[in-house]
Amino acid sequence: MKKSDKTELTVTKIIETALNEFGKNGYTGGTINNICKTGINKGLIYHNFKGKDDLYLTCLNLSCKKLIQHIREQGVTEHPEIYLTARMDTFSLYPDEAHIFFEALLSPPAHLIEEIIPAISEFTILNEQMVSKMLDAVTLRDTVARDDAVSYFHMIQTMLNGYFSSPAFYNTALEEKMELHEKILPQLLDFMLYGIAKGDH
Repeated sequence: MKKSDKTELTVTKIIETALNEFGKNGYTGGTINNICKTGINKGLIYHNFKGKDDLYLTCLNLSCKKLIQHIREQGVTEHPEIYLTARMDTFSLYPDEAHIFFEALLSPPAHLIEEIIPAISEFTILNEQMVSKMLDAVTLRDTVARDDAVSYFHMIQTMLNGYFSSPAFYNTALEEKMELHEKILPQLLDFMLYGIAKGDH
């Protein structure tokens, strides 16, 4: 086996093990020592990665790409309801990757926020594509510009994520926060498009 091939296999094994470690235990609970308990040499980890932060961010980037790729493969941006269902199906199919993504979204390690933002930004783009499809299906009020509606959605999404990052959820398990987040999101989208009051006003 070529040295380059052996190195690639080693890096792949480290990442797969780290995905499981951070997926199960999060950033705070995940450790290099736990990864080494699976038989991976600590020296090999530090030879290929700068440390825990570098390994975690690598796992986050790969997790986001895998989740987004699977969602896009469903062609779900053509139908918002299917998109929302596909999100949950994808998160169930890749639980470690989903946990890493949601931790970065809702409870990010404070010192890594600047690196995390670009890693999860493609989800924002995907969500805005979905909102654009929703807007295609409705007639906006004369006083509402399309760009303003998209910006409003972005603001709601930011507020929702901030709500789940607030002290009110500090003692809530990540799994529960994930489920609540995905349950509330379609409700907010419905309120955004159709309002909460019945009848003409």
